[in-house]
Formats: sequence, C-alpha cells, structure tokens
Amino acid sequence: MPAYDLVVIGSDEVWNFSHPWYGGQPLFFGRGLNAPRVVSYAASFGNHDAATGMDPAWADQLARLDAISVRDANSHRLVQQALGRQVPLVLDPCLQFPPAVESADTSAGPAYAVLYGHGFSDRFGALVRAWADRRGLELVSLGYRNDFAHRQWLDADPLDFARAMAGATAVVTNFFHGCVFALLNGKPFVCAGTPYRMNKVRDLTRTLLAGDHLLTEVADPAALDILLDRPLDPAINRAIAALRRQSETYLPSIPV
Repeated sequence: MPAYDLVVIGSDEVWNFSHPWYGGQPLFFGRGLNAPRVVSYAASFGNHDAATGMDPAWADQLARLDAISVRDANSHRLVQQALGRQVPLVLDPCLQFPPAVESADTSAGPAYAVLYGHGFSDRFGALVRAWADRRGLELVSLGYRNDFAHRQWLDADPLDFARAMAGATAVVTNFFHGCVFALLNGKPFVCAGTPYRMNKVRDLTRTLLAGDHLLTEVADPAALDILLDRPLDPAINRAIAALRRQSETYLPSIPV
C-alpha cells in the first residue's frame, strides 16, 4: 500500500472477532499498514463481550498502536483488561462530525416516522404500527423490508437516509446508527435491543443519558407511546455536547 504519515483505524466494529465479513482481519489491528503512526478512532468490538476477554496475540497487536480510542464501554473494558491502561471514549463520527443535510421535503406528503432495522418481533411491530396509525403517521421502512410498515423505501441511498431521518417525526430502530441519527436530529426514538448489537446500543444510550429509550421488552404499549411522543430530554443534548468536547481533544493530541 502507499506510504502515509498517519493511518486511522475505525470506526465501528473493526475489532469484532465474530463479524461475519471482517472478523479478525489483521489490517484492522495495524498489520501491513505503511505508516509510522497508526491509531484507532471510535473502534468497537461489537458483540464480543468483555467477559470473554481477548487472545494475547490480538492484545499484542493493539499494544503496538500509537493511540487508541473506542466508542463503547464494553470495548473500553476489553482494552483495559488486555493492555492495563485507560483509553479515551469518543463519539461515533456521525455524532462528532454531523453531516450537513437538509430535511426531506414533507410538504407534499404525510407526516412520517422512520423505521430502520430488521428482525423486529411480531409483537413489537404490531405495537409500532398501532402507534403510527393512532397518530396518523406514515411508517416508512428505510433500507430493509418490514411488512408492518406502511411503505418500504428499500433503495434509499445515504443522502436519502440522512434527509429522511432529519424530517421524521420519530424513529424506531434496532440498529446503532438508527439511534445515532435520531440523537443527532433530536428525534423521539425507541430502540428494540437485539443480542448482536446490545453492547453498542446499551452503552451509547447509557453514556448519553438516553437509556430509557432502549427497550428489551415492551410490557406496556403506553411506555412506547410516551417515548415516541415526547421530545428528548435536554440532558441528552448536554451529554452529547460534553462527549463531543472530550472527543475533540483526541485526534489533535496524536503526534505525527
């Protein structure tokens, strides 16, 4: 590969050993990179839980990096256990460096809520559809087919996605970046926790004081209604701003 002054590894699940496509790729641990400085930004081990630990060979590769930052508490614990040192917790780039997009033009169409993800339980889907019907909202499924939605927008590109999130009344998701874009745009949201993404969505919502938006079991439809109907707690924006300031100090601190 060409020579670079600095290579940044990340973000997202670059260190997830069980990732279906990229798990255990040496490149993501700094092997074969032609640069005198190699660092990570907002890296994650995904659903590889800290209780499982890390093979010493991978820990040795991480120890060679010039600087490490992670995006979630689970990844923070893994690095601390493996290397015996604290590393910075930083924001996902979409929250740290918000894309400049305009909301979708909703003047010619009905108000809508965004549905982003797949594999929702039948019960959860029925609750969400009932909520949307009671509010007179079109439930739009972005990128994935969900039969309980009013409309499937399967070919939405990244700009379509960002605009749709910005113009939505509320967001329903079970994906990490569904939460991120709801938070970025200050939208009421709920996240249905799933085992694969639980580490990331749990730690994101807890860190940003939005833990009640993560639903592992919807026992009372009223709980979902409240979360999707009310504005986000102002404390969430304050938590984002504080972590954004902390994240801003990380990359400039790396010597090149």
